[in-house]
Amino acid sequence: MAKSPAWQRAEGKSPKGGLNAKGRASYNAANPGKPGLKPPAPNPSTEKDAKRRKSFCARSAGQMKMFPKAAKDPKSRLRLARKAWNC
Repeated sequence: MAKSPAWQRAEGKSPKGGLNAKGRASYNAANPGKPGLKPPAPNPSTEKDAKRRKSFCARSAGQMKMFPKAAKDPKSRLRLARKAWNC
């Protein structure tokens, strides 16, 4: 049986939340028609990165409402990703 892509397994996930470089590369390779994933921008240096951060924080705030169990757990993937983005 074939292995699932790295972005779906623990080796592609960052312990600090989100995907690590290997996970992003795996996702980008599996989805060639899409623009690709970029690393988090917790301290944006450009206006474009600032908009990415604002958008991510808004989307993940909605997820906090949809998944209250994950919102309460400080070690959930959602909370860790928000922390990595300084949300």
